[in-house]
Amino acid sequence: MTTIHEIVKILTDSGIEPNEANIEVKMLIEHFAGYGVKDIILGKKIDSDKLKIVEEKAKLRAETRQPIQHIIGFADFMGEKFIVNKHVLIPRDETELLVRKAIEIINKNDYKFALDVGTGSGCIACMIAKHTDCQVIGLDISTDALNTALDNASRLNLFNKAIFRKSDIFSNVKPGESFDIIISNPPYIPPSQKACIQTEVKFDPAIALFTSDDKGLEFYEKITSGAGNILTKDGHLLFETGAGQSEAVKALMEKAGFTGIEITKDLAGIDRVICGQLKA
Repeated sequence: MTTIHEIVKILTDSGIEPNEANIEVKMLIEHFAGYGVKDIILGKKIDSDKLKIVEEKAKLRAETRQPIQHIIGFADFMGEKFIVNKHVLIPRDETELLVRKAIEIINKNDYKFALDVGTGSGCIACMIAKHTDCQVIGLDISTDALNTALDNASRLNLFNKAIFRKSDIFSNVKPGESFDIIISNPPYIPPSQKACIQTEVKFDPAIALFTSDDKGLEFYEKITSGAGNILTKDGHLLFETGAGQSEAVKALMEKAGFTGIEITKDLAGIDRVICGQLKA
């Protein structure tokens, strides 16, 4: 019978870093064999048929470099499991910074209405809805993404707190609607970088990754220029940014009348979150 060590080796032999390979095999065993930390402590044996499935999934991961989250169908984000698939971006750790900053601002200002532009899996909208008194509307142009977001919101019992709507940026924001805060992790990779991205990232939907302009600023420009029309007085705008984009995004925000702009770095020291407040 194949051992767990041999399954880890399938991944490391394909070029996956050892620490990552161990984490991924643990995820596969937990998901496909229902075998967790408690079982390891108790010395419980894994069913051989289930271990065979784990081995097959590890081989699929090694051969295709399909992300482990797609193989399992779930991604961990801020302590919750989110359904993911080929229609949505897999939530990244960096995006937690964006969500935590939004939650901090919302709770400090007692905001009630938030807008998440390009919601994808709904992870941003759902976690803001869960940790604040805000009602969050998540917008996306993809019907498949919206269906995934709805599934995630219902799994978390966020009925009437996280709501989703088909919209090309602000195209389906209704007349008279306004929001205290707008949050977005928009596509920000320029087309010139398509060839350089990790194989795993290529499984994410291109519509959620790439811009049509050569600087990756297309959606920052569109969202920033329209945000003032639907933000309440003194409302906030928050973005996740790609490496080397924060100063250009800051300039766009200042031009549109945002002040007190703050930039937060991620653990790698990259400017990752930018937020500003609309001048009253």
